[in-house]
Amino acid sequence: MTVITSVEDLRVLAKKRVPRMFYDYADSGSWTESTYRANESDFQKIKLRQRILVNMEHRSTATTMIGQKVAMPVAIAPTGLTGMQHADGEILAARAAKQFGIPFTLSTMSICSIEEVAKGTDGHPFWFQLYVMKDRDFIERLIERAKAARCSALVLTLDLQILGQRHKDLKNGLSAPPKLTIPNMINIATKPRWVMGMLGTKNRQFGNIVGHVKGVTDMSKLSEWTSSQFDPRLNWNDVEWIKKRWGGKLILKGIQDVEDARMALNSGADALIVSNHGGRQLDGANSSIQSLPAIVDAVGKDIEIHMDGGVRSGQDVLKARALGAQGCYIGRAFLYGLGAMGQEGVSKVLQIIHNELDLTMAFCGHTNVETVDKSLLLPGTYPT
Repeated sequence: MTVITSVEDLRVLAKKRVPRMFYDYADSGSWTESTYRANESDFQKIKLRQRILVNMEHRSTATTMIGQKVAMPVAIAPTGLTGMQHADGEILAARAAKQFGIPFTLSTMSICSIEEVAKGTDGHPFWFQLYVMKDRDFIERLIERAKAARCSALVLTLDLQILGQRHKDLKNGLSAPPKLTIPNMINIATKPRWVMGMLGTKNRQFGNIVGHVKGVTDMSKLSEWTSSQFDPRLNWNDVEWIKKRWGGKLILKGIQDVEDARMALNSGADALIVSNHGGRQLDGANSSIQSLPAIVDAVGKDIEIHMDGGVRSGQDVLKARALGAQGCYIGRAFLYGLGAMGQEGVSKVLQIIHNELDLTMAFCGHTNVETVDKSLLLPGTYPT
């Protein structure tokens, strides 16, 4: 039996167990994937200051994100097609997050619907991520469904007005459920664990869309509708409209530039997420951790700042926290755990990240994540 000690161990296992098109969907970026790689590698350039002879008893990683108590400054990021990494993936990941005491964020493009996730977690509040579609009637109903499911925050993604090109998805012919081409069938036949899981669930399509959009009755119509629905006209007036419709906690996702951060602050949102969509949109953009300090300096006193992109360890969480992020989101890390071992794998990822965060914080002379700041980092190794 393989001993799991890191997120990387789970990635390797997920690659063996998840069909190629869905593993590649999670583990890829746009064009040359330079930003996707930089998100992770730029964390490694930041060095920590080891401190000694500090009382390391009574350590705490507990904090808050948008006023909600969290066991550590981490939330599960919204990821499309999560239920294709493992049967009922969104429900399983939400359960793992609930048990650990961190937020789970459900994507608009999830396989399990808002209602299925609410039912699967006994009505425990989770966050919902919204893509703005041209069909505003559908968006209004989606917001109402999120309210009915008692979602405690709305995460509005702003960097997907148009879709970045991801070479692997095109080559694999990505679809949900997968098209039964000969290469796909050969590959899927080597993933019996995944196949048995999918045969045992009815959740195999985009659950928030199928049955909720007029005229979408089969997969061909669903694909046609989805590809035409991302709205290139999305602007700050739409953000104001959504904020009024929602009426609750609002988080804006996809901020990479200081000017946009100031606009986000003026929109009245409760938090913003420094994010480049995991390197899946604009290739050649700054990594998220590189962009974080300037945005914190510009608006961090007036709005809560979160970040995502490249977070694979508790050390990454600690570094982001030191540079001013109130919390981080993990996307690929939890997908690796989910694809490898289902709910148990997601729980394992959270345990690994928490353990790394707790021990590294102590080695750096801190016993409470609330006291972490730039003094924990080695000068000259972090972005300013």
